[in-house]
Amino acid sequence: MRIGVLALQGAFREHMMMLEALGIESSAIRLPSQLADLSGLIIPGGESTAIAKLMVAYGFYEPIRQHHAAGLAVWGTCAGAILVAKDILDAVPGQESLALMDITVRRNAFGRQVDSFEADLDFAHLAERFRGVFIRAPWIEMAAPDVEVLATHDGRAVAARQGTLLATAFHPELTGDPRVHRYFAEEIVGS
Repeated sequence: MRIGVLALQGAFREHMMMLEALGIESSAIRLPSQLADLSGLIIPGGESTAIAKLMVAYGFYEPIRQHHAAGLAVWGTCAGAILVAKDILDAVPGQESLALMDITVRRNAFGRQVDSFEADLDFAHLAERFRGVFIRAPWIEMAAPDVEVLATHDGRAVAARQGTLLATAFHPELTGDPRVHRYFAEEIVGS
């Protein structure tokens, strides 16, 4: 199993460190040609408009869609969750999503940078609560019936799964707790 982390902008190193702590081979993905032979791809948190512009500049949109259609599991965290969503509320004009997951997200839904916070979450399929780190976080405003909501905060969906897609509005890579990374690797990539 080899999981790539889109390494254009954002917290990609932290994701790679979490995967390596689990004994999972990871690769920093900077070009579309590096998507070949991956078992999974993580699109990290960062700034969604900056990541989107870089994805356009490097030609990532269609290759990611094609690899996902061929079986590549994809996980978006925070900005990455915005990018995997079918619809983005409050999108910057011209901002394109990958439109992979049948969810609608609201950008910066929990507030600005100064409104960042941590919260304990009941995350489905994890035995104990998970500490979520929310930084200018989105929330999932709507989800299709076949999307499983995995966690909520204050009545808002903040984690969801649809087949081989995972979206988290928070940053599991910043916690030191590898359980969501293990869940992605074992239950989504390995399914």
